[in-house]
Amino acid sequence: MNTLAASSLRLAVGLLAAATVVPATAQVAATAQALARANQALQAGQADVALAQIGALPLAGANIAEAQNLECRVHFALQQWDAAIGECRRAVSLDGQNSDDHMWLGRALGEKAGRASFLSAYSLAKQVRSEFETAVRLNPRNAEALMDLGEFYKDAPSVIGGGLDKADGVAAELDKVDPASAGELHAHIAEARNDFGATEHELKQALAVSAHPALVWTSLASFYRHRKRWDEMESAVKSAESAASRDKHAAIALYDGAGILIETSRDPDVAARMLESYLSSQYKTEEAPAFEAHLRLARLKKQMGDMAGAKRELAAALELAHDYKPALDFRI
Repeated sequence: MNTLAASSLRLAVGLLAAATVVPATAQVAATAQALARANQALQAGQADVALAQIGALPLAGANIAEAQNLECRVHFALQQWDAAIGECRRAVSLDGQNSDDHMWLGRALGEKAGRASFLSAYSLAKQVRSEFETAVRLNPRNAEALMDLGEFYKDAPSVIGGGLDKADGVAAELDKVDPASAGELHAHIAEARNDFGATEHELKQALAVSAHPALVWTSLASFYRHRKRWDEMESAVKSAESAASRDKHAAIALYDGAGILIETSRDPDVAARMLESYLSSQYKTEEAPAFEAHLRLARLKKQMGDMAGAKRELAAALELAHDYKPALDFRI
């Protein structure tokens, strides 16, 4: 082959390679953007939008673990436990080395276990433990997975691998990663031991070191609720509301604080105000789905005699998640 022919061949091969790489690169970028939009919709509580965006992913994105994890989390927020488990299992099968995928599978299995018969719950609980332990093994600095594993050990009987001593060990590891979360876990373990003085002390210590004290205030309010210290509970909820007003990343404290007031039938006006503030925030999260916040507000407004307001909030919930069963079952 002469020099000119060889040069032409190299050019042709180069052009063919470029023509192959550019579309592939564009498809990867399009998939990443679509996944980002789906996650934004999930955080905003737009369950229908998130599922539609995941379903419309380019072919290259249809079988990647991140997409399955996102779909799992949407179903989790909708309390569709079987669907969530199926999608999370698929995510794990596609990327078994991802700590978060195992953590979310453990969470979905845990929710199903909490509603299952004794024999089914026993089998599911062992799977929960395995998934949380795997999540921590894969990433020992995954604070959420450590918290989940510690809570599991705290609550589970020894026959399925639980135990307070094991929970203590996890809390010690969490101390190195997230001292505020560790303080809350230490508090929950102390409460399980009926050491209520230590529980309150640990929560106040967590409050002192937390970057988002509004979140710890709601934990303290929950503790006071368990001890029937009503005045202190209400004061802690109001402190959470005040702290959240200064910390945009702690908007979930408004949702949690309102929930505590609703569950104890106290200060409905304050609870409604906190839910409305949460829903108007740009920092909503999948941990407190907006459609559930609208449903809570609908129930509260019905209780307060505001039927028109209750209907508006119910409609808002179903607009975000058309098949959210608790909203479909709610009657005004």
